[in-house]
Amino acid sequence: MSFLTAFLQDGPEYEQRKRTPFVPPVVTLSEVHAVVPQHLRSKNTLRGLSFVARDVFLAFLLYTLPVHIPTTSSFLAHHIHDAFWLRSLFKWILWAAYWQLQGILFTSLWCLAHEASHGNLSSRGWINDGVGFCLHTFLLVPYFPWKFSHSAHHKATVSLERDVTFVPYTRTHFELPPETVAQAKDYHEIFEETPIYTFYRMFLMQMFGLLFYFAFNTRGSPNHPSGTNHFNPYAATIKERERKRVIASDVGLLAMIGLLCSWSWDVGFGQSVKLYLLPWLLTNHWIIMLTYLHHTDPTIPYYRRGAWTFLRGALATVDRPLLGRIGRVFFHNVSHDHVSHHIFSDVPFYNQPEVTARIRTVLKDNYNFDSTNTFRALYRTFTQCEFVEDEGDIVFYKNKEGKPARRVAEQRD
Repeated sequence: MSFLTAFLQDGPEYEQRKRTPFVPPVVTLSEVHAVVPQHLRSKNTLRGLSFVARDVFLAFLLYTLPVHIPTTSSFLAHHIHDAFWLRSLFKWILWAAYWQLQGILFTSLWCLAHEASHGNLSSRGWINDGVGFCLHTFLLVPYFPWKFSHSAHHKATVSLERDVTFVPYTRTHFELPPETVAQAKDYHEIFEETPIYTFYRMFLMQMFGLLFYFAFNTRGSPNHPSGTNHFNPYAATIKERERKRVIASDVGLLAMIGLLCSWSWDVGFGQSVKLYLLPWLLTNHWIIMLTYLHHTDPTIPYYRRGAWTFLRGALATVDRPLLGRIGRVFFHNVSHDHVSHHIFSDVPFYNQPEVTARIRTVLKDNYNFDSTNTFRALYRTFTQCEFVEDEGDIVFYKNKEGKPARRVAEQRD
């Protein structure tokens, strides 16, 4: 099988789910908890902070290297063919390598702040919040309001009424005719677009989706009032006891923006774009890819109040081997072990692989894994997950023809 064929092919686990009518999980939370020993939930402060120190050090070390790009590119060109075009080629190859590597390291810091928000770096809350606040503020993320909304996501995962992120649009949202009378042209009029425009929309989501979610509640809960965002301490979603921490996050962001402006003035705008802004945009790409694909998939259900339970919601996610070993090490298992993370969000990331192995023995077919190349999965999800029906306790995304990739199994008396 060629690399291109493998890249474009759906994984066998995904194909199996498509062929299998969905039966709501009946496994109980107590059965899952029974196979996970308590010691896996213990926090080791030194171990947690060692990962923070490692990734901060690597990001800083990488930051110091681009100053050598001009001399390195000239050296490489000199030993091949000392021409201006070759020096320029090597220069941009080295810059591209920096952007990719620093984007991954910035994402590692993002993921460590995510662990801190769950209290998993240390048993001491002030250490978790202190580290999470610093790391997320460095990445221009409002740590505390995001922590609050992320907690709400964990408490209501894939609940159409209560989840707060990547909530599906419904048939009514697109003003589509009822399913019983809708025709192919009705769907095509709404969803038909050129491949170029599709990639343009994907680019916007990958680069700026996180910012739009924070600032405008884009793809957040449609039940939130207009104007909801992560910066307003008096937003309807913010409780009174949380306001001071939202303000602290805002002050931290303003201070970070001020530091970035001062630093940009010193090093030059173009250099600041290359050293910080482009890796930051790639970080947004990785985080959106992670979070979007965790729960958004043609074969994964969404629930309404009549069928939702905590465990069903937690199981409506997909483990993906994003970037292989690199993703495990620097994304701290967030993609490889997301199912176990949703059931046991208080388990430190370094223990999640063992938890995954244990709960799979109980979950069996209720455990979702997808070996599909993650970029293929991103395109598949983006182009096939268009809307869900307004009715039904368990619903699946429908595509541009109004057809689901999977259906709920018929109940038998």
